[in-house]
Amino acid sequence: MKQKVPPSLRVWFLIHFVVDMLFAIPLIINPVWFLRLVGFGVVEPFATRLVGAALIGIGGVSLAAHKAGVETFNSLLTLKILWSFSAMLGIILTLIQGGSKVGWFILAMFFVFSGVWVYYKKRINKKIN
Repeated sequence: MKQKVPPSLRVWFLIHFVVDMLFAIPLIINPVWFLRLVGFGVVEPFATRLVGAALIGIGGVSLAAHKAGVETFNSLLTLKILWSFSAMLGIILTLIQGGSKVGWFILAMFFVFSGVWVYYKKRINKKIN
């Protein structure tokens, strides 16, 4: 019996795409305005636009692959887990050093998404093995 991708995981990929685009587009178009709007005092547009580009890549692949097979989802879950855990580490280090309070909200979003990705990665790997 061929393993199927859980329909709920496909939905999570679409949610991930939307959330990433909500942040990525303003980070690329007008990073200073957007980050000041959410509470950042100092903004470096070059690095901020790189983050926006990363979000477009990772979120865009969620949309492009949301109808793919289990092998694709398994690989993308690995990517999403590595991205979310490394982002959380960076956010935590920044918060320890006195980063913006909005960092707690962003950390919470990464925590939710990483929990989802780990849950489905385990679920898919359990069925593969």
